[in-house]
Amino acid sequence: MSNLPALQIILPLMAAPICAMVGRPKFAWGLATLVAWASFAISILLFLSVRDGTVISYDMGGWAPPLGIEYRVDVLNAFVLMIVSGMTSFVMPYALKSVASELHESQHAYFYTAFLLCMTGLMGVAITGDAFNVFVFLEISSLSTYALVAMGAARDKRALTAAFNYLIMGTIGATFFVIGLGMMYMVTGTLNMADLAQKIAANGDSRTLRMGFSFVLVGIGLKLAMFPLHLWLPNAYSYAPSAVTTFLASTATKVAIYVMARFMFSIFGFDYDFQANTMQFIMLPLALVAMFAASTVAIFQEDLKRMLAYSSVAQVGYMLLGMSFLTQLGLTATVVHMFNHALIKGGLFMAAGCFIYAVNSSRIDDLKGLGRIMPWTSAAFVLGGLGLIGVPMTAGFISKWYLMQAAFELDWWPIALLIVASSLLAVIYVWRMVEVLYLRDLPEKNDVRAVPLTMLVPMWGLLLLSVYFGVSADITVSAASRAANALIGASNIFWQSGG
Repeated sequence: MSNLPALQIILPLMAAPICAMVGRPKFAWGLATLVAWASFAISILLFLSVRDGTVISYDMGGWAPPLGIEYRVDVLNAFVLMIVSGMTSFVMPYALKSVASELHESQHAYFYTAFLLCMTGLMGVAITGDAFNVFVFLEISSLSTYALVAMGAARDKRALTAAFNYLIMGTIGATFFVIGLGMMYMVTGTLNMADLAQKIAANGDSRTLRMGFSFVLVGIGLKLAMFPLHLWLPNAYSYAPSAVTTFLASTATKVAIYVMARFMFSIFGFDYDFQANTMQFIMLPLALVAMFAASTVAIFQEDLKRMLAYSSVAQVGYMLLGMSFLTQLGLTATVVHMFNHALIKGGLFMAAGCFIYAVNSSRIDDLKGLGRIMPWTSAAFVLGGLGLIGVPMTAGFISKWYLMQAAFELDWWPIALLIVASSLLAVIYVWRMVEVLYLRDLPEKNDVRAVPLTMLVPMWGLLLLSVYFGVSADITVSAASRAANALIGASNIFWQSGG
């Protein structure tokens, strides 16, 4: 039990090369599925250990921080670990038939190898207490993601261009991030996150620290597709294999949001004036623009996956808006939306993958009338769309409700009205799909494959969970509130264990 933080990373890291060496598709899928569910179980155990405010500090190799590498788990990153491992556990059953239909069999083992490495990187980013290790794990996840996106070339050659663009933008983001870390190290002489926070508070403000903050902000902004640094995301999501798109949309941006929140609040401090001005005068306006601009662009898309990709950019705007309020309630809204959006958008991209499996196309015009012959997939898409809009009794409503409460708490009622107005844009592109699926005639010549249960069950599982957490939100809101408190330094109990 005391080695759970290390096992969380070691299991997928060791399983990845085994998948490549054995080379058998079914074995690789089985091993990846087993590791995903084992990691999910570990993340639940870690969350139960820290939900009371405890912080687990795990010293890798027995070297104590700040000199040694530390894995540090509080309620926030335990929550993020559950999102990453939980979504992987749902994607794995879905991937069995989806990957088989979109990739050549010779690529399957390498697909699951890269998938496990991407999972390793994302969980490593969440669990590490060392700032440079955040960079290392970000690059592990990014490099494997480039390969996963490029595998979409088996269906559409444009995936290669999308992967290359993603590589260029990701490299620029990583460069900015590591330069920011270097400037922080110049000021403090440490890279341990807890030690960084103490040294920054002790040394006070400086020009170097401000530059470090700015470089970190831009670097992570590129990774999380913050408007207007989002241009890599639509193509990457559109042309990647369906299982990859589902996984990335549910986890990658959420982990990047976590990194930004961790650096902005745990390291630089909740009351750092330069940060407060940056968040309220730069990030808040950009978040509002993202909510409207990306949703507007989504309305005019001809490809379903691309429409959902622009919707994701808008949803990132909602998360950044909650952070820019600089209040406990605003951070609670951000963390709640990280979880809720993972469920909703994961289910929606799974539905898009089911359409691709059935008709070998994600063009909206090619989906006419499918509501009649694909009732389960179509109904699931409509249910997910209601969550995106924020209809009551869906998880999306809970997210926007708390976001509006945070705006009213600051007496910023115009922003609350903008949140409602931006949700109306989602009504337009969701209704467009409803019209195509149910109100258009099915083409006379149609060759529609039956979607297997291994794809339908995970999709419905995610969307039914989104309804459950929309009706009974106590668990997620309570966890998000504690995570927000952890960000502002409310947690001060420690559980030490040696590695």
